Amino acid sequence: MAHAKRIKAARVGIDRTKLYPLTEAIAMVKSRANAKFDETIEVAMNLGVDPRHADQMVRGVCVLPNGSGRTLRVGVFARGAKADEARAAGADVVGAEDLVEIVQGGTINFDRCIATPDMMPLVGRLGKVLGPRGMMPNPKVGTVTMDIAGAVAASKGGSVEFRVEKAGIVHAGIGKASFDADKLVENIKAFVDSVAKARPTGSKGTYLQRMAVSSSMGPGVKVDLSSATGG
Repeated sequence: MAHAKRIKAARVGIDRTKLYPLTEAIAMVKSRANAKFDETIEVAMNLGVDPRHADQMVRGVCVLPNGSGRTLRVGVFARGAKADEARAAGADVVGAEDLVEIVQGGTINFDRCIATPDMMPLVGRLGKVLGPRGMMPNPKVGTVTMDIAGAVAASKGGSVEFRVEKAGIVHAGIGKASFDADKLVENIKAFVDSVAKARPTGSKGTYLQRMAVSSSMGPGVKVDLSSATGG
């Protein structure tokens, strides 16, 4: 009941039919993020795609200029010099066959997974474990690469992966309520730009359709897309 009251109070002053400029929307969301923890600021976008068609699938990765505020644990499948490179870059878990066995046994001590291309035949066996969690390494999002140090640094520094859901919605956490408003705006603009660049060949008509921002526990605020794209 208290939760419902809090949400109702947070919605006061938000016009559900209005599209707000991004800076104003962020200010409204930040002022309503009053939970007892540092809430994540989330962005959700409706795209003009039907992801049931392979040529309308949208996925990619965005390196947030001001980080995400989350500290990700990074696992790397690599051997030899590349394994050493991963450890030097700050990877939390590094291994080859040994790490495959650990993951197959049900222990996953990482939030993001990176692999060198030569390890993919081995990592492929983990599809049933990592796939449903959205953690399977993929060259399209930079997690199958020879630039292990760069990939680990990007993951640690706040890159976010995105993938369109069945209803044509893509969403991500792009920072924390404690971030300065201008940093959140920068992060959102970078995310919108990355999603725009990931437009698939099969997308017809208007690709970026609607957008809203919210905090973990707060109401959504609709955003005027032109204020987030600079157009």
